[in-house]
Amino acid sequence: METPKLQFRTNATPEDIEHVRDIIVSTGFFYDFEVPVAVELVAEGAYEGEDSGYHFIFVEVEGRTVAYSCYGHIAGTDAGFDLYWIATHNDLRGSGIGKILLEETHKRAKEMGARYIIAETSSLDKYLPTRLFYEKNGYSKDAFIADFYKPGDAKVIYVKRL
Repeated sequence: METPKLQFRTNATPEDIEHVRDIIVSTGFFYDFEVPVAVELVAEGAYEGEDSGYHFIFVEVEGRTVAYSCYGHIAGTDAGFDLYWIATHNDLRGSGIGKILLEETHKRAKEMGARYIIAETSSLDKYLPTRLFYEKNGYSKDAFIADFYKPGDAKVIYVKRL
């Protein structure tokens, strides 16, 4: 699949609340209880702006929001950042948008002073593509916490040095 022409924007708007809900649900990767968390962060970003502590990159294709990342500084660190969310609408998975979005997220976090960025995911087989995505993009697996989410579902923590 050829990567379509992408436009980036960083300002979260109230309309993005539903855009993000649609993106997250389309992936089929997230639990039902995770959807409101993603939506809440976007709402905070839309209504509080930079004061929310959350930073966003939205990817648009032909005026449609199709992917986004949410990241921010880790309190108590001088230059650590968390990658809270990154998702591409299922209609466009495999098009290269996620890789481009991740690279743009790294670039902007670095411009904000980040030395590293942390991404967390599940150890379930369903999340193997997510883990491979991080590994293919230069993340190292730095921690594994067994039974974190529930018995048999560990938290896997990846780190990318910028």
